[in-house]
Amino acid sequence: MGNAEGGLFPYPVLYRSPRFVVIDKPGGLPVHPGPRTGRTLEDALPALTRRKDGPWLVHRLDADTSGCVLVALRKQALIAAQQAFQSRAASKTYWAIVSGRPQGEEGDVTLTLGRRESPRGWRIVPDPEGKPARTQWRLLGTDGALSWLELTLHTGRTHQARVHCAALGTPILGDPVYNPHPGDGPLRLLARHLKVTVDDETIEAVAPPPASMARILNVFR
Repeated sequence: MGNAEGGLFPYPVLYRSPRFVVIDKPGGLPVHPGPRTGRTLEDALPALTRRKDGPWLVHRLDADTSGCVLVALRKQALIAAQQAFQSRAASKTYWAIVSGRPQGEEGDVTLTLGRRESPRGWRIVPDPEGKPARTQWRLLGTDGALSWLELTLHTGRTHQARVHCAALGTPILGDPVYNPHPGDGPLRLLARHLKVTVDDETIEAVAPPPASMARILNVFR
């Protein structure tokens, strides 16, 4: 996709202003470099602007999760947006396709979460001494074997949506870490909607479901 600076940015842009961009990140793309990563979202950010004081990621999204990621094009915008996220002024809604059906039509998960190391790698687990985490959920559709959930994350812990869905007894489809029967295909988790007001600017974006989710959602609808 082209951008206002004349460069070539490879991912869909859902929102753009002089200070911010919201990107529709594809699933499987890490946002930051790591010991096992190749191409990352950060590698492509310079194509968004020619300014030297940016751009920067305001927050992170798990590599396997698709959807809305906020990018600041200027340093002062970055600081202001991070403060908004830290004060929990950002509204973040996710869609998930999960195995099974939760009990009821909606609910609230408040399990505290901590990181556990093992020879096979780390994972996030419910931990009474961990960090507080809260996820509200609502059932949008089900056929009994699979369900479509809307998740509102009130905190931004690592793997929060994945662990909280597993705690409901409905792990996310395609999750090899928290779903004992993940099935084929990628993680079906989408950062669907992002809304945050920074100074006098209200940033809002909605990401479309990727093909792997859209096929299932069409059945529910």
